[in-house]
Amino acid sequence: MKHILLLFIFVSGMFFPSCIREDVSGNTPESNFESLWKIIDEQYCFLDYKNQEYGLDWNEVHSRYAQRITPSMTSAELFEVLSDMVNELRDGHVNLSSALATSQYRAWFDSYPRNFSDSIQSIYLKKDYVNSSGLTYQILENNIGYIYCSSFSNGIGDGNLDQTLYELRLCDGLIVDVRNNGGGNLTTAQKLAARFTNEKTLVGYMCHKTGPGHNDFSTPKEVYIEPSDGIRWQKKVAVLTNRRSYSATNDFVNSMKQFPNVTIIGDKTGGGSGLPFSSEIPNGWSIRFSASPMFDPQMNQLEFGIDPDVKVDMTTEDIQRGKDTIIETACNLLKK
Repeated sequence: MKHILLLFIFVSGMFFPSCIREDVSGNTPESNFESLWKIIDEQYCFLDYKNQEYGLDWNEVHSRYAQRITPSMTSAELFEVLSDMVNELRDGHVNLSSALATSQYRAWFDSYPRNFSDSIQSIYLKKDYVNSSGLTYQILENNIGYIYCSSFSNGIGDGNLDQTLYELRLCDGLIVDVRNNGGGNLTTAQKLAARFTNEKTLVGYMCHKTGPGHNDFSTPKEVYIEPSDGIRWQKKVAVLTNRRSYSATNDFVNSMKQFPNVTIIGDKTGGGSGLPFSSEIPNGWSIRFSASPMFDPQMNQLEFGIDPDVKVDMTTEDIQRGKDTIIETACNLLKK
């Protein structure tokens, strides 16, 4: 995977040597609008896919938003228009940043049930849980191991993983909870996944942009997870997901889904596949988006999320009783 990332960076430098097209210059509302639209048009990797999924027409978006641009508009007004335009992509990875604010598309999780409660989680964790290198773990009352990973932004040490899995070794099964994990470092997510396979496993493919056309991509490159040299879990695993399982967490769930002893339980993940790319428009505002799409082993796009093997929502009745429906479902499955 490291070789793929290096290749992506190298090729990006070859094909995208300048952040701004030569035919777009000046620092006016119109030139900033045109620059942003063109950068996305030539380098964002999901335009055709999103056209197929929900009818996104990037040329129509240009025509519609150009009517909102005026020479006398303020920076705040311009930022609002450009933010609305990038939100047409329905992508939490697309962020326009200025001194004023940073745009964010939130409907990818706000339009869905939360399916997570940290107050109810604390009932399961009790007071004697252990924190180790970004992981929180506990042995539940029914002898099911429980690991909560809230983020992949910080590295997880191999020694910490060895210790965590060793402490849980006598459990009947293991829950790995990645709900509300917004992502982080892809290599950290892969390091954790490597503890749940005994053989090199194909988990998907990745491409990168090779030119300005919407379909200008490299040949798909295989992505594998190789088994860790440390302690590896050999019993059943349930991975808990919700719509806020996003970005690198989406990739983690996809990897885990390829292993035979793993069941994904909860809600569909939030998606957010693809490696990020950053650029600027003439006024210095930065735009960040995905330029390298990722696929599962069947070449299905991962951008809009991964369906669970067992679809479960937290019920109102369980919440009122201080129970987590998704944890309870996982425990029942693992005990069987």
